Amino acid sequence: MVNIILCGAPGSGKGTQSDFIVDKYALTHLSTGDLMRKEMASGSELGQLLNSYISQGHLVPDDVTLQLLEQYIDSLPKDTKGLIFDGFPRTLNQAIQLERLMKKRGDKTAMLIDINVPEDEIIRRLLERGKTSGRADDNLETIKERLKVYHEQTRPVDDYYELIDKYVRIQGLGKVSEIFGRISRVLDKIYK
Repeated sequence: MVNIILCGAPGSGKGTQSDFIVDKYALTHLSTGDLMRKEMASGSELGQLLNSYISQGHLVPDDVTLQLLEQYIDSLPKDTKGLIFDGFPRTLNQAIQLERLMKKRGDKTAMLIDINVPEDEIIRRLLERGKTSGRADDNLETIKERLKVYHEQTRPVDDYYELIDKYVRIQGLGKVSEIFGRISRVLDKIYK
């Protein structure tokens, strides 16, 4: 499998662009949050372990998250073309561990695609979304905190992928189709 990581601040359009990527390139979308919720609902031993962290408001340790990812990847059909990682890796340690996992499996991460949107536009988008989404975290104070955490955690991940020559920044302004066109120019070189 040849995988990509789609990265960007909250409100950068990752979810929208993931849908287009799945449709055009037949990749499998992998959201760690969705995986964790599904595993907890299953009542499995791993699900109970995840619940023990999440229900107390704690972050799930990296090794447990990697165990979940590996279990999920092992369950995929053998002809799976590749994955879009969404929400992972969030920290430098997770990025390093993901690369080790891919190498061990004989798979690879082809690229981290960073959808770059100026902070004032992110804030505008999220406040606008908050008018209709009903999401409690789409308010100015929470948005600013989320962006602060995002920049603190993600910059080292971006730097790591840049160091190993697997990083590309995409301009995230413009029409959705224009942004997807920029992403497609990168992916067309990978998924010929």
